[in-house]
Amino acid sequence: MREFSRTDRVAQQIQKEIAVILQREIKDPRLGMVTVSAVEVSRDLSYAKIFITVFNTKDEDAAKQSAKVLNEATGYIRSLLGKRIRARIMPELKFVVDNSLMEGMRISNLVDSIIREDNAKHVDEDVESVDADISDSEQSTKHVEDTDSEEGTDTDGKAQ
Repeated sequence: MREFSRTDRVAQQIQKEIAVILQREIKDPRLGMVTVSAVEVSRDLSYAKIFITVFNTKDEDAAKQSAKVLNEATGYIRSLLGKRIRARIMPELKFVVDNSLMEGMRISNLVDSIIREDNAKHVDEDVESVDADISDSEQSTKHVEDTDSEEGTDTDGKAQ
């Protein structure tokens, strides 16, 4: 029994080849650091949706601009892909921005900040409880000193 279907194998091959094409062949200055995160191919292999991730940008418009540039260069990329992959049908390509990596990083940063705040809160509570313990011990020490002086000891420490 086969582990992968034909569409999965074609998608993997397209992903590898497009990653190389983007790295070596496409020289558009409007493109940022782009990587191919996934490829979905239709059952009949006539369409391929290529998910890209754009690094070094926090602006979503820049990522959309990169996808637009790649969609405009689809014909050129498809011709290069046709030379590298032997297939009867070369799928039509559509580039889509994949925000999952950036969203994951954002969520991870939120979790980290919550953990830092929680740890800071616990440290503050620990400091307050230590301060309260010290204050309680000072009060009890003072109370012992007060009771000693009330019992009637003189300055020599002898009972009267």
